Amino acid sequence: MAKDRIAYVCSNCGQESPKWIGKCPSCGQWNTFKEIRIAGDTGSMAAKSAAQSVRANNNSKNKPMRLRDISAKDEPRIDMHDEELNRVLGGGLVPGSIILLGGEPGIGKSTLSLQTALQMPERKILYVSGEESAHQLKLRAERLSITQHPSPNTQPSDNLLILTETSLEAIFAHIKEVQPELVIIDSIQTIATEDVESSAGSLSQVRECASALLRFAKSSGVPVILIGHITKEGTLAGPKILEHIVDTVIQFEGDQHYMYRILRSIKNRFGSTSELGIYEMQQNGLRQVSNPSELLLTQDHEGLSGIAISSAIEGVRPFLVETQALVSSAAYGTPQRSATGFDQRRLNMLLAVLEKRVGFKLMQKDVFLNIAGGLRVTDLAMDLSVIAAVLSSNVDTPIESGWCMAGEVGLSGEVRPVNRIEQRIAEAEKLGFTHMIIPKYNLKGINPKKYKIALHPVRKVEEALRELFG
Repeated sequence: MAKDRIAYVCSNCGQESPKWIGKCPSCGQWNTFKEIRIAGDTGSMAAKSAAQSVRANNNSKNKPMRLRDISAKDEPRIDMHDEELNRVLGGGLVPGSIILLGGEPGIGKSTLSLQTALQMPERKILYVSGEESAHQLKLRAERLSITQHPSPNTQPSDNLLILTETSLEAIFAHIKEVQPELVIIDSIQTIATEDVESSAGSLSQVRECASALLRFAKSSGVPVILIGHITKEGTLAGPKILEHIVDTVIQFEGDQHYMYRILRSIKNRFGSTSELGIYEMQQNGLRQVSNPSELLLTQDHEGLSGIAISSAIEGVRPFLVETQALVSSAAYGTPQRSATGFDQRRLNMLLAVLEKRVGFKLMQKDVFLNIAGGLRVTDLAMDLSVIAAVLSSNVDTPIESGWCMAGEVGLSGEVRPVNRIEQRIAEAEKLGFTHMIIPKYNLKGINPKKYKIALHPVRKVEEALRELFG
């Protein structure tokens, strides 16, 4: 038998090297190369014959086809009975796909997976756990079933099979025997295969196990959901190639001090990556939030300075977000700039626009920005509310209740147009807002008279601040 080969793989980007390197030449990160062991080319006779038979089958079945001869019909998606999860996945679970669900420890990944399995009693689901015992899963399932299936006559767990196993070969043996319609692996870092001589969770183990599960999903048409841990930097643990292998990467986010959880799509071969799902963590499971605007707005902020409301859009869904700012004199020589839920570099740019174009001196002021509810927003239409909240805190003057805004701010101090303005206006009107500041260019093509909310079109930041503060 040939000796195993030693290689080094960058844990950040997946670059391979025959020797250890301090700095990765691909991504530029330092000390990211980890040693992995790759099995020799001459494996067992059974493995060689299996590979040869697979190769022969591929040669006989796969043939070049003209593009016009390929069927373009969409496969029917599997309904997860969860509107938020279906939206993030792009309309449901695609048969034969492999999904990677990542998140911090204790954020609710296992709860979401088990709750989803309990909501699908019509399908046979195999839940493989390498972290919890069957007794622990039973207790959690009973707690979740209080709200999922309150009727005593329903038995949702008849088609839900629990397996506590960490050996990949044993898992495939049980899958062959059970013939499930969905497989959930909790978690991929605990699964190990005998073909690789390293401990579970290492780079080589995670890569080989994920590749084997990918081959199973594509050949059998059974979708697989993998649960993965994330590192302290907030990225998915394991080799970067793991994200390239799977079809969809969704991340479960949220602060453990808040009740809200955000389900965000990072990569999706079957849908959009801009969709967002919002849940509320309760004692008996995760509750879907159908109207996040009411959840993200505090009940009463009248008379409080440094608060502005913005109409933002994530994916296809508009919602109103509360932006909070605090401006105070710098206690030390260098002022602080801190942003929670918002891009700090963009905050620095907006502060420079305020100072250069509007004339407010903030160079010797500490500026703290927070998006209420623990939400992280990337919509550029938040710019106007950030500037309004900062200025409101600086002059200690509250913004009148009933006002909201949407607009991107450019480096020249102009208010640039934003997309889907009508949906933003309708959401603000639905929640009872009476005044809304919008970019002047967005007023073209819409009829302001059909809305009960008063629209205030502006072209520059100075005009918007004049509307708010007089």
